[in-house]
Amino acid sequence: MLQVEHLCFLDWGPLSFSVGAGQCVGLSGESGSGKSLLLRAIADLDVHEGEVFLEGKNCVDYPGAAWRGSVAMLAAESRWWFDSVGLHFPEGDHEPVLLKLGFPGSEVMDWEISRLSAGEKQRLALARLLVRGPDVLLLDEPTANLDPRSTSLVEEVISEYREEQQVPVVWVGHDEEQLKRVANTALRMHGKQLEESW
Repeated sequence: MLQVEHLCFLDWGPLSFSVGAGQCVGLSGESGSGKSLLLRAIADLDVHEGEVFLEGKNCVDYPGAAWRGSVAMLAAESRWWFDSVGLHFPEGDHEPVLLKLGFPGSEVMDWEISRLSAGEKQRLALARLLVRGPDVLLLDEPTANLDPRSTSLVEEVISEYREEQQVPVVWVGHDEEQLKRVANTALRMHGKQLEESW
Protein backbone atom coordinates (compact mmCIF):
# COMPACT_ATOMS: atom_id res chain seq x y z
CA MET A 1 0.00 0.00 0.00
CA LEU A 2 1.06 3.56 -0.75
CA GLN A 3 0.03 6.09 1.90
CA VAL A 4 0.35 9.85 1.46
CA GLU A 5 -0.16 11.79 4.69
CA HIS A 6 -0.35 15.58 5.03
CA LEU A 7 1.86 16.12 1.99
CA CYS A 8 2.70 19.78 1.29
CA PHE A 9 4.76 21.28 -1.55
CA LEU A 10 5.03 24.93 -2.53
CA ASP A 11 1.61 26.21 -1.39
CA TRP A 12 -0.32 23.00 -2.12
CA GLY A 13 -1.73 20.83 0.63
CA PRO A 14 -1.86 19.25 3.03
CA LEU A 15 -2.88 16.31 0.84
CA SER A 16 -3.66 12.82 2.10
CA PHE A 17 -4.81 9.65 0.34
CA SER A 18 -3.87 5.99 0.00
CA VAL A 19 -3.71 3.43 -2.80
CA GLY A 20 -4.03 -0.24 -2.00
CA ALA A 21 -2.02 -3.08 -3.51
CA GLY A 22 -3.19 -3.74 -7.06
CA GLN A 23 -5.38 -0.64 -7.06
CA CYS A 24 -5.33 2.38 -9.37
CA VAL A 25 -6.34 5.90 -8.40
CA GLY A 26 -7.12 8.24 -11.28
CA LEU A 27 -6.06 11.84 -10.76
CA SER A 28 -7.63 14.64 -12.79
CA GLY A 29 -7.69 18.41 -12.67
CA GLU A 30 -7.16 21.42 -14.88
CA SER A 31 -3.77 22.09 -16.45
CA GLY A 32 -1.55 23.77 -13.88
CA SER A 33 -3.57 22.43 -10.95
CA GLY A 34 -0.55 20.61 -9.48
CA LYS A 35 -1.05 17.00 -10.55
CA SER A 36 2.49 16.52 -11.85
CA LEU A 37 3.90 18.35 -8.83
CA LEU A 38 2.07 15.91 -6.57
CA LEU A 39 3.61 12.93 -8.37
CA ARG A 40 7.05 14.53 -8.12
CA ALA A 41 6.61 15.08 -4.39
CA ILE A 42 5.52 11.47 -3.84
CA ALA A 43 8.54 10.29 -5.85
CA ASP A 44 10.76 12.52 -3.66
CA LEU A 45 11.95 14.48 -6.67
CA ASP A 46 10.92 17.86 -5.24
CA VAL A 47 11.13 19.40 -1.77
CA HIS A 48 8.04 18.66 0.31
CA GLU A 49 6.71 18.28 3.82
CA GLY A 50 4.54 15.51 5.21
CA GLU A 51 5.05 11.78 4.92
CA VAL A 52 4.79 9.07 2.29
CA PHE A 53 4.80 5.40 3.24
CA LEU A 54 5.27 2.26 1.17
CA GLU A 55 4.06 -0.85 3.00
CA GLY A 56 4.33 1.11 6.22
CA LYS A 57 7.93 2.20 5.68
CA ASN A 58 8.56 5.93 5.54
CA CYS A 59 10.17 7.51 2.49
CA VAL A 60 12.80 9.12 4.75
CA ASP A 61 14.01 5.66 5.76
CA TYR A 62 15.00 4.83 2.18
CA PRO A 63 18.11 6.02 0.35
CA GLY A 64 16.90 8.42 -2.33
CA ALA A 65 17.79 6.19 -5.27
CA ALA A 66 16.15 3.16 -3.62
CA TRP A 67 12.89 5.05 -3.06
CA ARG A 68 12.78 6.32 -6.63
CA GLY A 69 13.49 2.79 -7.86
CA SER A 70 10.53 1.44 -5.91
CA VAL A 71 8.19 4.41 -6.31
CA ALA A 72 8.76 5.05 -10.00
CA MET A 73 7.43 8.04 -11.91
CA LEU A 74 6.74 8.09 -15.64
CA ALA A 75 6.99 11.73 -16.67
CA ALA A 76 4.73 13.23 -19.32
CA GLU A 77 7.81 13.95 -21.43
CA SER A 78 10.51 11.29 -21.23
CA ARG A 79 14.18 12.12 -21.12
CA TRP A 80 16.91 10.29 -23.03
CA TRP A 81 20.64 10.69 -22.42
CA PHE A 82 22.33 8.32 -24.87
CA ASP A 83 22.22 7.95 -28.64
CA SER A 84 20.55 4.52 -28.79
CA VAL A 85 17.57 2.97 -27.05
CA GLY A 86 19.41 -0.03 -25.61
CA LEU A 87 21.82 2.07 -23.57
CA HIS A 88 18.87 3.23 -21.45
CA PHE A 89 17.85 -0.31 -20.45
CA PRO A 90 19.44 -2.75 -17.99
CA GLU A 91 20.80 -5.99 -19.38
CA GLY A 92 18.26 -8.73 -19.94
CA ASP A 93 15.56 -9.99 -22.27
CA HIS A 94 13.07 -7.17 -22.70
CA GLU A 95 11.38 -8.55 -25.82
CA PRO A 96 8.12 -9.61 -24.07
CA VAL A 97 7.21 -6.11 -22.88
CA LEU A 98 8.40 -4.53 -26.13
CA LEU A 99 6.16 -6.83 -28.18
CA LYS A 100 3.19 -6.07 -25.91
CA LEU A 101 3.76 -2.37 -26.50
CA GLY A 102 3.65 -2.80 -30.27
CA PHE A 103 7.36 -2.87 -31.10
CA PRO A 104 8.93 -5.51 -33.41
CA GLY A 105 11.08 -6.94 -30.61
CA SER A 106 14.62 -6.62 -29.30
CA GLU A 107 15.84 -4.96 -32.50
CA VAL A 108 14.39 -1.77 -30.98
CA MET A 109 17.45 -1.69 -28.71
CA ASP A 110 19.57 -0.68 -31.71
CA TRP A 111 17.32 2.20 -32.75
CA GLU A 112 18.67 5.74 -32.55
CA ILE A 113 16.82 8.05 -30.19
CA SER A 114 16.82 10.75 -32.87
CA ARG A 115 14.59 8.62 -35.12
CA LEU A 116 11.88 8.04 -32.54
CA SER A 117 8.50 9.71 -32.66
CA ALA A 118 6.98 11.23 -29.51
CA GLY A 119 4.67 8.24 -29.21
CA GLU A 120 7.53 5.73 -29.56
CA LYS A 121 9.48 7.55 -26.88
CA GLN A 122 6.47 7.46 -24.59
CA ARG A 123 5.96 3.71 -25.00
CA LEU A 124 9.67 2.99 -24.65
CA ALA A 125 9.84 5.10 -21.50
CA LEU A 126 7.11 2.91 -20.02
CA ALA A 127 9.02 -0.23 -21.02
CA ARG A 128 12.21 1.23 -19.51
CA LEU A 129 10.36 1.80 -16.24
CA LEU A 130 8.58 -1.57 -16.05
CA VAL A 131 11.63 -3.75 -16.74
CA ARG A 132 13.14 -2.43 -13.49
CA GLY A 133 10.24 -3.90 -11.52
CA PRO A 134 9.01 -0.92 -9.47
CA ASP A 135 6.66 -1.40 -6.50
CA VAL A 136 4.55 1.69 -7.27
CA LEU A 137 3.69 3.37 -10.59
CA LEU A 138 3.20 7.14 -10.75
CA LEU A 139 2.00 7.80 -14.30
CA ASP A 140 1.78 11.34 -15.67
CA GLU A 141 -0.50 11.19 -18.72
CA PRO A 142 1.09 7.98 -20.05
CA THR A 143 -0.96 7.96 -23.28
CA ALA A 144 -1.03 11.69 -24.11
CA ASN A 145 0.91 11.34 -27.41
CA LEU A 146 -0.54 8.04 -28.54
CA ASP A 147 -2.98 6.92 -31.21
CA PRO A 148 -5.97 4.77 -30.15
CA ARG A 149 -4.24 1.44 -30.84
CA SER A 150 -1.12 2.38 -28.89
CA THR A 151 -3.28 3.78 -26.09
CA SER A 152 -5.04 0.42 -25.80
CA LEU A 153 -1.71 -1.44 -25.72
CA VAL A 154 -0.37 0.84 -22.95
CA GLU A 155 -3.55 0.49 -20.90
CA GLU A 156 -3.35 -3.31 -21.20
CA VAL A 157 0.34 -3.50 -20.26
CA ILE A 158 -0.10 -1.26 -17.22
CA SER A 159 -3.21 -3.15 -16.10
CA GLU A 160 -1.43 -6.49 -16.47
CA TYR A 161 1.60 -5.29 -14.49
CA ARG A 162 -0.62 -3.80 -11.78
CA GLU A 163 -2.63 -6.97 -11.34
CA GLU A 164 0.26 -9.46 -11.59
CA GLN A 165 2.61 -7.52 -9.32
CA GLN A 166 -0.15 -6.09 -7.10
CA VAL A 167 1.36 -2.61 -7.22
CA PRO A 168 -0.45 0.64 -6.36
CA VAL A 169 -0.87 3.00 -9.32
CA VAL A 170 -1.58 6.73 -9.49
CA TRP A 171 -2.64 7.64 -13.05
CA VAL A 172 -2.83 11.32 -14.02
CA GLY A 173 -5.08 11.99 -16.99
CA HIS A 174 -7.51 14.42 -18.59
CA ASP A 175 -9.69 11.81 -20.30
CA GLU A 176 -12.49 10.97 -17.88
CA GLU A 177 -13.56 7.93 -19.91
CA GLN A 178 -10.04 6.54 -19.82
CA LEU A 179 -9.74 7.05 -16.08
CA LYS A 180 -13.00 5.15 -15.63
CA ARG A 181 -11.48 2.27 -17.65
CA VAL A 182 -8.18 2.07 -15.82
CA ALA A 183 -8.87 3.28 -12.26
CA ASN A 184 -10.80 1.89 -9.31
CA THR A 185 -11.37 5.33 -7.76
CA ALA A 186 -10.63 8.91 -8.77
CA LEU A 187 -9.45 12.12 -7.14
CA ARG A 188 -9.52 15.63 -8.54
CA MET A 189 -7.04 18.40 -7.82
CA HIS A 190 -8.97 21.59 -7.19
CA GLY A 191 -7.95 24.75 -5.37
CA LYS A 192 -4.62 23.12 -4.42
CA GLN A 193 -6.50 20.42 -2.52
CA LEU A 194 -7.71 16.93 -3.37
CA GLU A 195 -11.37 16.02 -3.58
CA GLU A 196 -13.05 12.73 -4.39
CA SER A 197 -14.21 12.57 -7.98
CA TRP A 198 -15.99 9.19 -8.01
